Amino acid sequence: MNISAKHTFSFRVRRLINTPERLLAAFFLVLLVFLVLTPLVEIIRDALSIQSYDLAYFPDAEEGSFTLFHLKRVFTGRLSKALFYQPMMNSLIVGTGVTLLAVVIGSGLAWLVVRTDLPFRVFFGSMAVIPYMMPSWVLALAWMTLFKNDRLGGATGIFTYYTGLQLPDWFSYGMFPIIICLAMHYYAYSYLLVSGALMTVDSEMEEAGAICGLSRFKRLLLITMPLLLPALGSAVVLTFIRILGTFGTPALLGLPVRFYTFSTRIYTSLNARNAGDGYVLALVLVALAILFIYINSRVLGVRRSFVTVTGKGFRQNPIKLGRWRTPLTVLVGLFTFSVVFLPLLFLGWESLLLHPGEYSFDNFTLHYWIGQASDDYVHGDAGILHNDQILAALGNSLKLGFSAAMINGLLGLLIGYAIVRTRGSWMSKSLEATAFAPYIFPSIALGAIYIGIFSTSHGPFPALYGTFALLVLITTVKNLPFTSRTGIAALLQIDKSLEEAARVQGIGWLKRMLHIIIPMSTSGLVAGMLLTFITAMRELSLIILILTPSTMVMTGLIFGYQSEDQSQHAGAVTLILVLIIIIANILVRRFFGDSLSRLTQSK
Repeated sequence: MNISAKHTFSFRVRRLINTPERLLAAFFLVLLVFLVLTPLVEIIRDALSIQSYDLAYFPDAEEGSFTLFHLKRVFTGRLSKALFYQPMMNSLIVGTGVTLLAVVIGSGLAWLVVRTDLPFRVFFGSMAVIPYMMPSWVLALAWMTLFKNDRLGGATGIFTYYTGLQLPDWFSYGMFPIIICLAMHYYAYSYLLVSGALMTVDSEMEEAGAICGLSRFKRLLLITMPLLLPALGSAVVLTFIRILGTFGTPALLGLPVRFYTFSTRIYTSLNARNAGDGYVLALVLVALAILFIYINSRVLGVRRSFVTVTGKGFRQNPIKLGRWRTPLTVLVGLFTFSVVFLPLLFLGWESLLLHPGEYSFDNFTLHYWIGQASDDYVHGDAGILHNDQILAALGNSLKLGFSAAMINGLLGLLIGYAIVRTRGSWMSKSLEATAFAPYIFPSIALGAIYIGIFSTSHGPFPALYGTFALLVLITTVKNLPFTSRTGIAALLQIDKSLEEAARVQGIGWLKRMLHIIIPMSTSGLVAGMLLTFITAMRELSLIILILTPSTMVMTGLIFGYQSEDQSQHAGAVTLILVLIIIIANILVRRFFGDSLSRLTQSK
């Protein structure tokens, strides 16, 4: 009996080693629950606890004891208007304005590029996604260079310098420029999603509508639009959720005029060591994100009956623009130049100014690129090539990008493997939902949550606040929904019989992974890793709360330079960062274009 039990145990161990998908699924489920759901529980607990900052109000209270003080202070206190209601109203207005403008621009551009005879369509389509690959606040820096006034910005912008006209504060800072700059960045969501949907719409259906006497507008309204509703709905939700959590642009263009959104109010609350209020606001952001995802699923759920059915070969005939062809080409060309090339030209111009606000050629200098530290220049800092702080931040950014990409690629593949190989079980469904959960956390809120949990040790996990490991961890977790989806897509395309045949021949799981799974999923795996690298390089909202001088990256350094009115250094460092991102983007699209397109559209 003992021998039989030993054989049974040995058989089960060998089977577990050769088919470890359930073990992997259980391990990653526990790990992700800790990294995703536990932080949410911790931040709820902290929001309902006395913090060290609160002892000034309650000297007899014990730190960590239960309290509703933060809830009352945020929602019903005398400061609630400044802490909650005004930032909420500003965030909703900005989110709505950006979403409407971005969806209109992105959808219109997608229609022109995919469905019409617009000249240079391939070029315009390639350029349309470049603004998304750049940091969202690049346009905000360019806006300030062009339109800032001397009442708030110290030095004047290019427009005022050459015209002598002082622009009003609402035009230079606040809600209006925030909406414009963010819309010019996030329209790429709508472009990618709608262009992908338009490529699947057979033009014969629209031609049939024309034969039936429908005008072009009615064909668009009654035939094309219903087929595009899922893509449009996803674009609306994706854009709105991103806007709620974005930090860079609202901070650069809003803080000078005390225009607060949720993200900037969370930042100022935590910077003032008022963690309880910041955590309450972060929870509100998470709740709003979940609400809009739910609304999107409910609204689109009743429209899933719209499908394309055709018995003939798929065909698309470009719509002839006629007399509108030239004006629309010029308009699209100007738009592309304005959102892709013009911001970089302005930042390059700013980086060459000896004295801020003087845009004449006599004021040009290369000091902020190649100069040594000197008291003869503003702030006395050395140029990029001789500035140890900038070079250290560049090294940290590259290290963060590569580390997050490598870890995320491996985790995405293993999680995808566990989900696909245990498909249909409760464990597979739970792991898939948990792996996607980080997406619902707006970036600034996730940063606040990770401060709350990793400021102290938890079991085997040490306190990570102030360490580079925390930057890598939060960047990996935030991008996990996209790489795990890539892993799932890759594994679904690999027939399980290939692995089973190898297992029958006695080939172990590790060798099967190395010789079958990984080689056959290389394209999607590398595309996901490189997209993680690009995202990590341009990230600010996610990590602004947890950056320290020793872990400073380029995005945080740029924000610091701009906050200290060192616009020359901010412009120069931004150009270096954008150059790295564009090179990475070119490499991705050159070698893994199809995989990147699928991953970006899922994102």
